[in-house]
Amino acid sequence: MRVVVVNHLSLDGVMQAPGDPAEDTRGGFEHGGWATERSADPALSATMGERMGRDFTWLFGRRSYEGMLSHWNRVGGPFKDGLNQTEKYVASATPDAALPWPNSTLLTGDVPAEVAALREQPGGNLVIMGSGHLIRSLLPHDLVDELLLMIHPVVLGSGQHLFGPDDQTRPLRLLDATMTESGILLATYRRDAP
Repeated sequence: MRVVVVNHLSLDGVMQAPGDPAEDTRGGFEHGGWATERSADPALSATMGERMGRDFTWLFGRRSYEGMLSHWNRVGGPFKDGLNQTEKYVASATPDAALPWPNSTLLTGDVPAEVAALREQPGGNLVIMGSGHLIRSLLPHDLVDELLLMIHPVVLGSGQHLFGPDDQTRPLRLLDATMTESGILLATYRRDAP
């Protein structure tokens, strides 16, 4: 299996709360919902589906798991059914974290080692959406194979970034870059061999 990150980013690298004003207000973040204006762009779902593949499994940090599944189980619709029916691995520092939605398996303890073991399994992609802390924990172990970054033409100036100041240098190779009609840059990167 490969680990594929699929995330919305602002032009200045912020990934916090793209979908809803109340999604994630940590640190007094006041720009929640910044990606919703352009998220209906049909090129987004087509590219996401292509990068994720048909046979995929979700890989979430606990906060993203709770936020995303709470939202879609409340709102309903086909994305709700897809989330609930697809197998999900959830990384958490809490060994007894509750996972209320179906097909959910807890990863705790040495999460990078558990993800490395999952990568050795046959199958499609392990897809991460949101989950910045999880992504940053996997990067030093070269466990992120590909990133689809949906870069929105907006500068937020504050918020949680995908990459942190303590991250090591990571050589990446650009596989594809496309601009959508709404001005979102869809950039797909693959990690280069270390």
